[in-house]
Amino acid sequence: MVVTYTLAEQRTVLHNISWETFETLLKETGEDRGSRFAYDGSTLEIMTPLFEHENPKCNFHNFIIALAEELNIEIKSAGSTTLKSKIVRKGIEPDNCYYIQNELAVRGRETLDLTNSPAPDLAIEIDITSSSVDKFDIYSALGVSELWKYDGKDLKFYQLVEEEYLEREYSIAFPLVSVKDISRFIEQSKTMGEIALLKSFRNWVNNL
Repeated sequence: MVVTYTLAEQRTVLHNISWETFETLLKETGEDRGSRFAYDGSTLEIMTPLFEHENPKCNFHNFIIALAEELNIEIKSAGSTTLKSKIVRKGIEPDNCYYIQNELAVRGRETLDLTNSPAPDLAIEIDITSSSVDKFDIYSALGVSELWKYDGKDLKFYQLVEEEYLEREYSIAFPLVSVKDISRFIEQSKTMGEIALLKSFRNWVNNL
């Protein structure tokens, strides 16, 4: 077992973890725990987010909701729902994830099972420190079509193309929105109040 601490995240890494053990840990720790799991075949990373991690997460969520509302796009927020597949023996709990293109396919569902439901269309992944598992590989295997990855300084957009994530300048879910646009507002979040920031963001969206 390896444990690392930073101002943003605490990570515990467990090796030689079977799928059955992963499932048991998910069940026993429940949905209300503060930590998030990432499982890659036999390695389980347990990450407990701290303030430097959670504040950007909240801002990204605010931006996504504002984009959907102002552009009149229906979405379904899935938060940090556990995304997992026994077939590929992988699982992950994103910082936030959303159904956008496939919103109608999951509308009204109270549970999520990737064996009979599409994966979320967009996932937000914040890693201020380096993860011990290959999250690109996990998300790819689970079929998440778009990933926004932020490391505390730089934001990047990725699109899943033939099981590989390729960096993109523009969002797939919100084609008018570039990575530079969102990066600018995330940078402003470090010096602006959240309400003023959100008002500024909405004004910008309305001028797209």
